[in-house]
Amino acid sequence: MRILIFFSKLRETTRYNLQRGGFILFKNFPIRKIVAGLFVLCLIYFIFLQGMIVHSSQSKIPKDADYLLILGTLVEDTGPSPSLQNRINVAAAYLKENKETIAIASGGKGSNEPISEAEAIAQSLEKQGISKDRIILEDQSARTVENIKYSMTLLPEQLKEGSGIIVSNTFHLYRAKLIAKNLGYSLSSIGAPTPKEDLLSWYFREYLAITKCYVELLFNKY
Repeated sequence: MRILIFFSKLRETTRYNLQRGGFILFKNFPIRKIVAGLFVLCLIYFIFLQGMIVHSSQSKIPKDADYLLILGTLVEDTGPSPSLQNRINVAAAYLKENKETIAIASGGKGSNEPISEAEAIAQSLEKQGISKDRIILEDQSARTVENIKYSMTLLPEQLKEGSGIIVSNTFHLYRAKLIAKNLGYSLSSIGAPTPKEDLLSWYFREYLAITKCYVELLFNKY
């Protein structure tokens, strides 16, 4: 009987506090303050992430690097998506100016893609005058960490300790370089512009992807 009375009083107390906009343990701390506090923390976190993205995209681009690692993204039925084409264009410009640099075209074939991202990169580079002999294909990766891991295994032995540059859209460079560093590679970067119509969606997804990356690094998933 005492137990029933206890739970009855607990239920009434809970209902009373919820009606007042608080919890039992925080009756003097309204829910709206908790929500506002969480919002401020999220805002600060996103500002921090954006700062890291911007900082990572401002690294000095070395001349005559041993290799470019071009990270793939969506291939459409008509060819590389605008984001991928921008990556290819900045890579081609560098390769034309630095004749000894080789390129690693990295990216597998998704279920909605006509060809692998690596093939799309290579074909577009060749159209821009880059010799096929300078391009290595890595067409098995499905995510950034695999792009880097699988590509490094394909490098000629004499270049594995050489200088390398990651090529991707600006928003992606921070995470890509963070993963590369964790795998033991110190790489420079070249950022490609992101189409304006895709900016919001890409950056929002990247904030989530970076957060996931932090968790995976914390638990040594790489």
